[in-house]
Amino acid sequence: MNVANQLTLLRILLIPLIVAVFYLPYDWRYPLASGMFCLAAITDWFDGWVARKFNQITHFGAFLDPVADKLMVVVALVLLVEVHATPIIVIPAIVIIGREIVISALREWMAELGKRASIAVSVIGKFKTFAQMFAITLLLFDNPQEPTLLNIIGYVLLYIAALLTLWSMVVYMQVAWQDLMRGHRNRE
Repeated sequence: MNVANQLTLLRILLIPLIVAVFYLPYDWRYPLASGMFCLAAITDWFDGWVARKFNQITHFGAFLDPVADKLMVVVALVLLVEVHATPIIVIPAIVIIGREIVISALREWMAELGKRASIAVSVIGKFKTFAQMFAITLLLFDNPQEPTLLNIIGYVLLYIAALLTLWSMVVYMQVAWQDLMRGHRNRE
């Protein structure tokens, strides 16, 4: 268990803690949940850097890192949808979660064809992840019943993340399109 994998596991362990803190009956719950989410987001960047810098890339880490990312984002979006309870949050949350499902299935299918590398993370995906993590951090920070400038910036960033999410999905689908449109495969 190397440092990069430990950071990824830390990110997963933070998820139930973020949820627990989010539901505490105290005013400071939102900033604390936001800070914990921000810490988890930083470990997302840092574990990849550590893995590359110190040659700690493992099959376990390659599997667990995207799982941790998706769990973290989906859980946070579900929390935000509950407390904001408005289409302003629901629409980008559906786009982001739906895209993650589509791309995960596409990557699995492409791996089955031996072409997993053709669906690698793009630069658009990096910008999407940054906008998404920053938006969620801001939206978790403030009480949703008291709209603030941070909430407005969070909404804008979440829509930017949703647009980048759609754009990156189109890019991935274009890469895989020829394989998707080939004749039917016999799975018997």
